[in-house]
Amino acid sequence: MIAHVPTVPTPLGARILLVLAVLLATLAPAAPALAAGPPGTARPGAEVVAVTQVAERQVDLSVRSTALGGRTVEVRLLTPDGWNPHERRRQHWPTLWLLHGCCGDYTSWTSMTDVAETDSLRDVLVVMPEAGWNGWYSDWWNHGKGGDPAWETFHTVELRRLLERDWGAGGNRVVAGLSMGGQGALLYAARHPGMFRATAAYSGSAHPLLDEESVDRIMGFFAGQGDDPLRVWGDPVEQRRVWRAHDPFHLAERLRSIPVYLSCGDGTAGPLDPPGSSNALEADFHRQNQALAAELKRVGARKVTTHFYGPGTHAWPYWERELHASLPMLLGALGVEGSRGR
Repeated sequence: MIAHVPTVPTPLGARILLVLAVLLATLAPAAPALAAGPPGTARPGAEVVAVTQVAERQVDLSVRSTALGGRTVEVRLLTPDGWNPHERRRQHWPTLWLLHGCCGDYTSWTSMTDVAETDSLRDVLVVMPEAGWNGWYSDWWNHGKGGDPAWETFHTVELRRLLERDWGAGGNRVVAGLSMGGQGALLYAARHPGMFRATAAYSGSAHPLLDEESVDRIMGFFAGQGDDPLRVWGDPVEQRRVWRAHDPFHLAERLRSIPVYLSCGDGTAGPLDPPGSSNALEADFHRQNQALAAELKRVGARKVTTHFYGPGTHAWPYWERELHASLPMLLGALGVEGSRGR
């Protein structure tokens, strides 16, 4: 029954209404603290909505992210021996973030390399997050509006906090990646000082503003799958500040205090390629990495390792080899001996 309320209540009526309002507020059932929002909404931050054991020591987390507009994406964990996040006094493990490249996904490293069989990683939690087909490890500019996708915020804020709170990740971290993920590894280490103790980039996009060819090439990637290329960092001239903020070359000074590993081929056929192979992308990235190495030297970085190995294309056999070559540096930065070998 709906009570009739006078349009202009008397003083006595107003007091009665106030008492009724207080009683109703007191007697109304409280909303559950963890109640889900309306369909299509997500609570702030990130939350795991499903867990899948895909292989020995390999666990996939389905993570719903506010930074990604409430979408759910996958994160693969390669877990260390003895990992049990459900223990009351669980151990927090040194963590290697391993980033995939353009056109790949969170499964790329385990499907294309022997990372899951690498014994020196059995004392480390390896985090392999989804980063979009061509997300570029960035919070997209979106014509000045920001918002979805915000891959950098998802990884460095939401996912990091989630893994360290509930899934055994420690605060001792290093980061590595290939191609687009190589750029991501350099960007995350530079843009978040103190978050990563070392970084490694294999055939990484290390200086996208090097020249017109480099700019045109990355803009071509930005336009992949029919995307508007200006959504990512904007126009390379009009939004130059945004571009420079995502160009590792222009962030070199922020990398001078940590170990950095850079490797790349020159784009010609190498020992791990079919005869006659060539790759213009690798040749471009080779020039970019040489420029970054020179800039790191100029700003006084003393912990830089370069392996510009000459003939070699943009291909997985080289990235697997370079991961192993850089592991002593990465594990050393984590304080892990890596004495088990491969």
